[in-house]
Amino acid sequence: MSSFVPTVTDLSSVYTLNVDAQAERYAQLKTSFETKFGAKPDFVARAPGRVNIIGEHIDYCGFPVFPMAIAPDTLIAARTNGTDKVRIANIDSAKYPSREFSASSDIFDIDSSVHEWSNYFKCGYRGIFDHLGRKDGKGIDVLTDGTVPAGGGLSSSAAFVCATELAVQRVNGVDLALSQLASIAAHAECYVGVNSGGMDQTASIMGQQGSALFIEFHPELRATPVKFPETSPPLAFIIANTLVVSDKHVTAPVCYNLRVVETRVGALILAKHLGIADQPACRNVDPLTFKIVMDEYFADQDSGAKDEVEVWIHRLTAMLEQSKKAFSAHPEGYTREQMAAALAMTPEELSAKVHERQFPVRAEKFKLLNRALHAFSEALRVVKFRQVCECPSGDVAKALGSLMNESQDSCRDLFECSCPELDELCTIARKAGSLGSRLTGAGWGGCSVHMVPADKVADVKKALSEQYYAVRHPGLSVKQLNDALFATTPGRGACYLGL
Repeated sequence: MSSFVPTVTDLSSVYTLNVDAQAERYAQLKTSFETKFGAKPDFVARAPGRVNIIGEHIDYCGFPVFPMAIAPDTLIAARTNGTDKVRIANIDSAKYPSREFSASSDIFDIDSSVHEWSNYFKCGYRGIFDHLGRKDGKGIDVLTDGTVPAGGGLSSSAAFVCATELAVQRVNGVDLALSQLASIAAHAECYVGVNSGGMDQTASIMGQQGSALFIEFHPELRATPVKFPETSPPLAFIIANTLVVSDKHVTAPVCYNLRVVETRVGALILAKHLGIADQPACRNVDPLTFKIVMDEYFADQDSGAKDEVEVWIHRLTAMLEQSKKAFSAHPEGYTREQMAAALAMTPEELSAKVHERQFPVRAEKFKLLNRALHAFSEALRVVKFRQVCECPSGDVAKALGSLMNESQDSCRDLFECSCPELDELCTIARKAGSLGSRLTGAGWGGCSVHMVPADKVADVKKALSEQYYAVRHPGLSVKQLNDALFATTPGRGACYLGL
């Protein structure tokens, strides 16, 4: 795999389905750009959305995840304009009005309290220049087109930020490595108040056609392509959107960011329970995560003779038991005062410790036990999922499906990030032939993913269409239904399209 963003000229090397329709889309983007800005674009930058097969809400805990890039994506047609202005527009101008900024001042000012589509462009732009230590960007004209549903759990925001990075670096004569771009993009979303873990951006930037990615974050970012096992019939994936929009920016204080804070306070208390809170690896890091706590707890144990998967399984299983002991005093949840007391802090000191000014949260009880049990058990399922893919034996399809179903149960019951519509989609799909069905993305709405034998794809789609969409959303057009319910395969990551 190339270490840098590739440039391709053949759309069939990017899309495996509906290539002619994609060609029309690119042609329309170029024509619209010329109409809007009076000249042809220099290039098109593309970054896809992603579907996470398994491993939800554990990337920001430091644990590995298992996503794949998909065909829906963000395209950015761009060119230098010879001015000091950044002018951005969207194909859907009615919903996303055009904006103009100074390339060296306004673009760095991001008001995270305002929900504004151009802020995500500013994130990608600022991320690149913060990394370079510069504020002298060139003027650029940009026209964007996105097919990743907003708030659908397929990482529309990450696709936009990543595509922006590609456009901005190319206009400014920079060529950063894929791993650098992924890391910058993950950090950049904090500018709009979203505490991102890095999975979405890594999958978008580094995705490979035909493979999912086993992504590790600690001690360093590493993405390992993993092919799904050959089965008869082969496995396919269906994505079904609840059409319940879960906007991370709006709901973050009670949903996404709250879960981040719960896991990070949990890591602080777990480290103290294990007697390692004062170890440099735990004391001198911000944020402390469950993965760091686990690594430090086992740091003195020799695991050289053991298989890597065996080590993962042993350690994660042990941490599940330790979590039950660490949080047993408050199984129903902690108040702020109880969390602070457990850490010998004041509530104000704890708030500062978890950066609540930047990432505000609201809760009467913080359910640290349940969040820890989900994080460690979900990481265990990810490791086992990869193990089945790489060392298949027995009924691998059933084994993979069971892990996905267990993940959904944990997301629903322990992490509480499902919703009635997601639960309903999973129930319908399983009855129609899905082997594994679960939410994907942040949850609280958005999309579900279903692993289906290829000969059951039509049956599952039919059941979902008739029993969910026709009942809950009877007015959908054919296009709207096709956008909400579709089959996919592991897709290609970010790239440039030469003109």
